[in-house]
Amino acid sequence: MSVQPYPLKFRPEFKERVWGARELERFGLTLPEGNIGEAWMIGEHPNGTTEVVNGELAGKRLNELRETFGVEWFGSRGISPKTGRFPLLVKLLDCSDDLSVQVHPNDDYERLGPGELGKTEMWYVLDAKPGAKIIYGLREGADRNALAAAIAENRIMDCLQEVSVQPGDTFYIPAGTVHALGAGVLVAEIQQNSDTTYRLYDYNRPGLDGKPRELHIEDSLNVIAYDGSGASRGTTVLSGDNSWLTLASSPYFKVEKGRSGSEWNLSTDPGSFQIIIACEGAGAIHWAGGEAALNPGDCYLLPANLGGYALTGAVTVLRSYVP
Repeated sequence: MSVQPYPLKFRPEFKERVWGARELERFGLTLPEGNIGEAWMIGEHPNGTTEVVNGELAGKRLNELRETFGVEWFGSRGISPKTGRFPLLVKLLDCSDDLSVQVHPNDDYERLGPGELGKTEMWYVLDAKPGAKIIYGLREGADRNALAAAIAENRIMDCLQEVSVQPGDTFYIPAGTVHALGAGVLVAEIQQNSDTTYRLYDYNRPGLDGKPRELHIEDSLNVIAYDGSGASRGTTVLSGDNSWLTLASSPYFKVEKGRSGSEWNLSTDPGSFQIIIACEGAGAIHWAGGEAALNPGDCYLLPANLGGYALTGAVTVLRSYVP
């Protein structure tokens, strides 16, 4: 199949969540009915695979592209050696209520489901209501025994660290980090291609079916990194236009933030695809074959063999790729 590479935009896979609402409509997305908490913007997973909506490949799913174009389009590092699938999952999350307190395993956990990876991820806060908070790690001295006792005595919050969040904050969340987004937070999430979550606590609330949601206490206690997971957080004030600020760097992904001036000339390389997420402002992405608008919430997959491209307009973006 002979197709010139171009930036690919996908139809999101929407997920109803007990903690979701309708805030993702601000990005021009047409949501199905219900409390939509997650938009899987780019992903290839048994629980949701996105479909191209622009250009010559419209109607093709991400797995079909990978099978057809392989490393030429996805890069020498752009296909998971463990699963053979696209290695990342890119989401927009509307947290209108608190998420469950949770933790994710690493790739080596023996109780992972067939074909699943561990889950290291990062969050970039797109918006946050005044006073919004998240749970990010354990308090000092909270080892396995202390946490297990707190869970048994229904006082788990005694062991958890809460931090305030503002737009522009970023959080790197390696596997083994206890975490939970709080109400009033809107985030972009870049993660390993995994849908494995172990819940420690869910506020004793019913799920969408009216029944209590399952907890995974044993698995959670097994995978938590009690001595530290390497998690890091910070603000992301840019020093100027047309330069990258690294937000997260892991074996699975690197995420950078930048803002275009009048024109920012960039390029892909054969090692990896790139993912561009527009965060604020307005602009466009240009390549040899055309151009497309870049507005907040827009996500594009740039094939590894795209080559030169440019960002124009005053638009702030995240760029992600496999290092």
